[in-house]
Amino acid sequence: MAEQAQWDRQRVSEIIHSTKSMAGALLPMLHAIQDSQGYIPKDAVPMIAESLNQTRAEVHGVISFYHHFRQTPPARKRIEICRAEACQARGSRELEAYAKEKLGISYHGMTASRDFSLDPVYCLGNCACGPSVRIGDEVVGRVDKTRFDELVDDAMTLPLEISS
Repeated sequence: MAEQAQWDRQRVSEIIHSTKSMAGALLPMLHAIQDSQGYIPKDAVPMIAESLNQTRAEVHGVISFYHHFRQTPPARKRIEICRAEACQARGSRELEAYAKEKLGISYHGMTASRDFSLDPVYCLGNCACGPSVRIGDEVVGRVDKTRFDELVDDAMTLPLEISS
């Protein structure tokens, strides 16, 4: 439960109050909360549900349906490997196998140190330069095992981010 203590209840309340009257408020509210906190805290679900006159199950159903929404605090750095056809043709399957082995996690996993999470993504818009990887907001093309190791090492020296 220590993870739940890290979220800012006051900020989440402000977001709920400022978005609850919007048409189709649930998704904008969830996005704003995740942008602010890095995830949707479990204890925020009843607050969201009450503000929108919905059940907790309805809110949780939306959160769990969309892969974008996290229900636990994020890793310090999010690594995404493109799995689109163009990147697959250029070696992304081999790269993802290497990344999983190097980090010791599978897709949607997080390293024990919470330094990195690894996620698949379906097109980074960098098709001619595959295989492509995104770390934080940076998209890098032509990534092989050596370049992946360099990116991971470099990411350790960058400032922390809230990965959404």
